[in-house]
Amino acid sequence: MMANVVLEAERIVDLDSFHEESRQAFGFPEFYGCNMDAWIDCLSYLRDDDAMSKFRLGPDETLRIELLHADLLREKAPEILTELTLCVDAINERYEDYGEKPALELILR
Repeated sequence: MMANVVLEAERIVDLDSFHEESRQAFGFPEFYGCNMDAWIDCLSYLRDDDAMSKFRLGPDETLRIELLHADLLREKAPEILTELTLCVDAINERYEDYGEKPALELILR
C-alpha cells in the first residue's frame, strides 16, 4: 500500500499558506521552519525514525503527494508549483544518492 497525502491548492495563495497546508498534511513538527529548506529537511528522512512528519516509509515504499486543483495554483502562484516540483526532485535525488529508491511521487490533479 502506498502512503498518500493531499495538498489542497484552493487553500494555497502564497508561501505562508503553502507551508501551513504542508504542516497540517504532512504532520510536520511544531518547530517546522516554514521555508522550502525546512520542507526538504522534513521529507528527506521518511525512512528514518526521526518524527519529522507523520509518515514513516519502508525501504520500497513511496509517499504520493496529490496536489488537488493544481491548475489554480499554476494560475495564482506558479512559482510555488515550480518550487514544489523542484523540491520533490531534489529530495528524490538525495534518496538516490544514498542508494535508495525515490521516496516521493508528485501527482497534479
